[in-house]
Amino acid sequence: MLNSIKTKTIKILKIFSLALVLSSVSGFAQTENLLDKASSWVKELNLNDEAKETTITSLITSHLTAVRNWHNSHPFETVPAGINPRTGEQLTNLDRSIIADSAMPQLVHETLMTGLRANLNEDQVEKILDKYTIGKVAFTLKAYHAIVTDLTAKEEAVILKNLQEAREMAIDYKSMKQISAIFEIYKTKNEQYLNANGRSWRQLYKDYGKRRKAEKAMKKEK
Repeated sequence: MLNSIKTKTIKILKIFSLALVLSSVSGFAQTENLLDKASSWVKELNLNDEAKETTITSLITSHLTAVRNWHNSHPFETVPAGINPRTGEQLTNLDRSIIADSAMPQLVHETLMTGLRANLNEDQVEKILDKYTIGKVAFTLKAYHAIVTDLTAKEEAVILKNLQEAREMAIDYKSMKQISAIFEIYKTKNEQYLNANGRSWRQLYKDYGKRRKAEKAMKKEK
């Protein structure tokens, strides 16, 4: 009887030890992947300064790791299900995950941005932020030009500023769904701005849809 218990206990300890090893190996592999990602981003800047490249790569890797760890240790279930107090609608799982991740200490964000701006010019900083958000600023601004064909310089400046703010906020979120949701907040601000300054976003988008439909029809005819 005692031998049986000892055998089972040993098996359980072996399984537990194996799980710890596998978890450690997995975590190391994930960190290595983040290091590779950061390194590839920095290489594209062509800094030709090994010390600076190492510093920036370390900053980005640390930030990516902190974002990943916070996200993984704070699943959406840590935020109680409830309603959005502004809309009255039920919080989605995506809403809850964004709320959970938004509680990450601000120091994580500030450390990255301070380090980037201490070592890079503003154009280079923007290139790094674009890597985090897969170029959403340029892509979205291009869409605004397609929808609002007579977009003024002043309107573009306001829209671009909002998109840049969205980009900097979005870098602290792990999933692309979260990043897209952050951009949606600022896209709504842009639409409100246009509506408040003599435009009708609904009509603009409706007209854009008609143009797209006409263009597709013309392509079919060819």
